[in-house]
Parts: sequence; C-alpha cells; structure tokens
Amino acid sequence: MRTLNFDVLTLFPGILAGPLNESILKRAQERGLLDVRVWDIREYTEDKHKTADDSPFGGGAGMVLKPEPIFRAVEALKAGSPEEDFFVISLSPQGRVFNHREAERLSRERRRIVLLSGHYEAIDERVKEGVVDEELSIGDYVLTGGELAALVVIDATARLVPGVLGDEESACFDSFGTGLLDHPHYTRPADFRGMQVPEVLLSGNHEEIRKWRRRQALKATLLKRPDLLQTVDLSDEDRAVLAELEKEIQQE
Repeated sequence: MRTLNFDVLTLFPGILAGPLNESILKRAQERGLLDVRVWDIREYTEDKHKTADDSPFGGGAGMVLKPEPIFRAVEALKAGSPEEDFFVISLSPQGRVFNHREAERLSRERRRIVLLSGHYEAIDERVKEGVVDEELSIGDYVLTGGELAALVVIDATARLVPGVLGDEESACFDSFGTGLLDHPHYTRPADFRGMQVPEVLLSGNHEEIRKWRRRQALKATLLKRPDLLQTVDLSDEDRAVLAELEKEIQQE
C-alpha cells in the first residue's frame, strides 16, 4: 500500500478542514492512502500580531505575503528529512494549468507534495526563487486564496491512487480519464416522467453497450471540447464514428 502525502501551507487552515474530513478524502486518510498535514503560516511569524503580509515596495494595491514566515514554515516541515523528499508547488494564476494529466503525474509522486496557498495580492517573489519547485494554476481566473485550489489538487490527485475509490475502474472512465469527455449515465427507474433510458443499456449486450458508450463519449467531446480530439489516441473505429457524427451534426 502506498500513501500519497501532502503538506498545505496556508493563512486560513479552517478553509481546508471541512472537505478534508468528509467523504472520499476522509476515508482515504483513515485507510492510510492519503496523508494531509496543514501548516498555519502565521505560526511562523515573529511579532505579537502574527503579521504575514505587508504593502508592496514601489506602491500599488493589495498586500504581499512576506517571505520570512513562509521560509520558516517550509524549513520546519522539512526538518529532519532529506531535501529531496519534498516537492514544493505554489498555487498561482501564473502557473501551468492543472488538468487530469497533471493529476496523474502527481498521483505517482513519491515525495511529499507541499502546496503553498497564496493569499492577498501576491507572494514575495523571493519565495518562488528560494523554496518553490513549480507553479500550478487550476484555471484562468483568480480566487481569493489558494486554499480552494489546494483542495482541488488534493481531491483530483488522491482519487487516482489505487484503493481510494471503491471501484478501481471509476477514475479510468471519468471525463478526461480516457482523453474524452464521459458518456451519459442512467440508473433506475428506466422510465422517469416519460424520459426513457436508452434501450441498449437495458439489453444486456455488453459489446453493444460498449459501442454506445464510446460513441456518446466521442459525440460529447466533439460537441463540447473538440480540442481534446487532437491529443486522444483514436482507433479506426473511433474515426469512423466521428465521421458519422460530423455528418449528423451538419444535417441538423
């Protein structure tokens, strides 16, 4: 059994408490598959007011997180362990975009993954130069702080660790797991307010069900995220289905 390890540096530990103590993330921690430690940056300040930010040199709006408490916090969490046992990621709008492939990469990480959650206007640039190995962004927008981004990274990554999900195949067939968007899903009742479950799903014919699901995944991707089709590994059967779907769409 392998444990995925995260350390989160934050000014607001309470933001992470709820999600980390519910549902799949809670069970993963209880089973030893996930270990998340939260570090309060303010505990590494040295003044009585626990000041972790200051106004920017050169003027401008907003406040900047000071380097001293962040350096001290990183040094504290690394204390007693080799430097190479840690991988420090700053969650920032300037980082490379976090996606399913990035989650897969991090799910295989053997080092402790340190997530630095920024707040206010910015983090002193010397933090990036001195302790950060990589920057990641969860999208092209700005959040109040990096805590929600940290939770996104932890959740998306942890569910790819063997044993975290009840059904090991679930993560493989999720949207983006195969490079395509997911196919539609249905459950009981078969008829709900006149809306019927597709007959093929009730047929018991596993090969026809497989073909239907693949076709629906290709259709969803073609309509909603055609850019993904440029990178997914398509079979000859897939290409034939896509050609049919493109004709159907043109005729609608």
